[in-house]
Amino acid sequence: MIAEETKLKGCFIIEPKIFEDERGYFFESFNQNTFKRLIGQNINFVQDNESFSSKGVLRGLHYQRGEHAQAKLVRVIKGRVLDVAVDIRKESSTYRQQISVELTGENKKQLFIPRGFAHGFIVLSDTAIFSYKCDNFYNKESESGIIFNDKDLNIDWVLNEPEFLVSEKDLLLPTFKEAII
Repeated sequence: MIAEETKLKGCFIIEPKIFEDERGYFFESFNQNTFKRLIGQNINFVQDNESFSSKGVLRGLHYQRGEHAQAKLVRVIKGRVLDVAVDIRKESSTYRQQISVELTGENKKQLFIPRGFAHGFIVLSDTAIFSYKCDNFYNKESESGIIFNDKDLNIDWVLNEPEFLVSEKDLLLPTFKEAII
């Protein structure tokens, strides 16, 4: 496994070592000791989540506030998504900056998103299975988000907006300037 820190401090792209032969493939998707060594932090993941979505589904930008903030390790099991992380840590030198990474079932890349980031993704393939580990339990009262089409963030979601499938809840999210961070 190798890890490369992105331009956002503490946010890493992780690539596993994949063993392939005529039978298929094998790779270690997570190893606590290796992960700790690669990112230099001891993260204790306590919850795994998985979603199935069709092309154009845009989920995000979501985050948990305060003591319920979550670090996430995300990956795509099947399909292709554009994954987006936005640094919302006011004290950070990369505050309000973002990265986009294409995660696929083929490239098996993972993205580690530390606490203090808003996160979202859009499905680029016909369907996708998206999986993520969280280091804190979900807390409804602490959930928050930023509208996906915030003009100040100006995220390039790759697809055209008429193709997006966004939940009613996500359509009501505030702008970055209005969000409670």
